[in-house]
Amino acid sequence: MSIVFYEAPMSSATPVSWALAELEVPHERVRFDLAAGDQRKPEFLKINPNGKVPTLVVDGTPLFEALAIMIWLGDRYGVERGMWPKGDAAERLQALSWSTWGYVSFGSAVQRLAYATSERVEPELRSEGQAKLARQDTDALLTVLDGRLADARWILRQAFSLTDLIVASVVWYGTMVGIALDPYPNVKAWLERCCDRPQFKRSTAG
Repeated sequence: MSIVFYEAPMSSATPVSWALAELEVPHERVRFDLAAGDQRKPEFLKINPNGKVPTLVVDGTPLFEALAIMIWLGDRYGVERGMWPKGDAAERLQALSWSTWGYVSFGSAVQRLAYATSERVEPELRSEGQAKLARQDTDALLTVLDGRLADARWILRQAFSLTDLIVASVVWYGTMVGIALDPYPNVKAWLERCCDRPQFKRSTAG
């Protein structure tokens, strides 16, 4: 199988890079300079018309959106490595639920917080009110995750899985935009375990 991975350092492609490392998937890597506009070149827009990384090309067929890529990697490589539940396993339902929770529910709240507070956003577009609402949402969601981890080291209970990787990548990004984890000791300890993995460190090394 031929896999080409289009990525950029410290971007939305970082979790996919982490997943590829955990699963030891052979692939070719194409690194973009986003500031230079590599992702907007016509030849890449033919592959991903959104002009974004991460993007995989699998035997000539494009696959984009980080969550879709990581679920596909789980199905294709993670099951045999014990890092993703097989299709008829009860844990599969939990894996899909928590993975989507991480990217859709928690991820959208984190993005709203980032847009409301980031110095990269024009001052007139920032909003203390929207930041407050986003923090209320992230607090409520982190309370849920903290409860999930109250009696387990990992989200699917038994061992580290791609579900942990997917959710941890969003929580880690949340800490980059100002979310404090001290009120959520179970989440904080779990994230430290995730980020202590050598594959994570290599993927975030730049």
